[in-house]
Amino acid sequence: MQMIRYFHSGQVCWANLNKSLLAKLRKKTGYTFANCKKALELHSNDLAKAEVWLKEQAQAQGWEKATKLEGRPTSQGLVAVLLDAAGRHGSMVEVNCETDFVARNRAFQSVVEGISEACLKYIQGAPTSTIHPFTKVHLDVDQLKQLPSAKGSSLADEVALAIHSVGENIVIRRAVGFKTREEDQELFLSGYIHPTPVTNVAAGTPLLGRYGALVVLKGGKDSEKEELLGRQLCQHIVGMNPLKVGGEGDEPAKDPEDEHCLLLQEYLLDPTTTVGHVLAENFLGVLDFTRFECGEEASEQHKIPESKAVKASN
Repeated sequence: MQMIRYFHSGQVCWANLNKSLLAKLRKKTGYTFANCKKALELHSNDLAKAEVWLKEQAQAQGWEKATKLEGRPTSQGLVAVLLDAAGRHGSMVEVNCETDFVARNRAFQSVVEGISEACLKYIQGAPTSTIHPFTKVHLDVDQLKQLPSAKGSSLADEVALAIHSVGENIVIRRAVGFKTREEDQELFLSGYIHPTPVTNVAAGTPLLGRYGALVVLKGGKDSEKEELLGRQLCQHIVGMNPLKVGGEGDEPAKDPEDEHCLLLQEYLLDPTTTVGHVLAENFLGVLDFTRFECGEEASEQHKIPESKAVKASN
């Protein structure tokens, strides 16, 4: 009886084809060898269907894990500050996790960046105040979870996937944003994060750290100098933690260490003068600011009149 060898030859080619598909699926999705192999087997080596199945499984497992970890304390994490290239819109978010180890994890950092980008996009599309030159937007936890990510899924889904990946509870705690009116060209935003990045970060890229500040300024004389002064002012706000901008009627505290009015505080970079004097010398004005410290207790200190604030809605 003559042996039919082409069956064996064909099996080798098919095995090679499987390996090629397997390598491609693993590279594209990042899932384990075993999961990718199972996905291809279940879907007769259909790459597209296998990828969809893997994502569905990961999402389901992520939500299952998120439910189990819900309620575990999350005192660590990151604050992200993001400005658009023109410096007219900005967002600041706080996302918490359980340990500093995960806060340094690139997967967690990527999620935080995505959340800040989603917030900025929402703020850019939010209604603009017709009364005030800028709009301040507050987003609570429930609103943040429902915002769409760049991938099209909700931020809640992205967080569930991250929980599945890092194995810790992750919570989107809070977010705030500023939006200036187009006709008020003298207004601009500045942001700062601490610790500052060791390398220069391109404009329009989220900055990540433990502390953050966003400030709305009015100027218009020297944009390059104002940009530097704006960052330095944010640095002062992070370091000195003022509770309000201040203005007419505010009296200096007897002890400078107890001064909580921004304009009356000794300037962090030059204690021989005050923030108010530095701003006046450079023809700058501060309209509002917000400071975040990762893990700090909830506070009412930076709330502003409702006439200036626009509550986010879906």
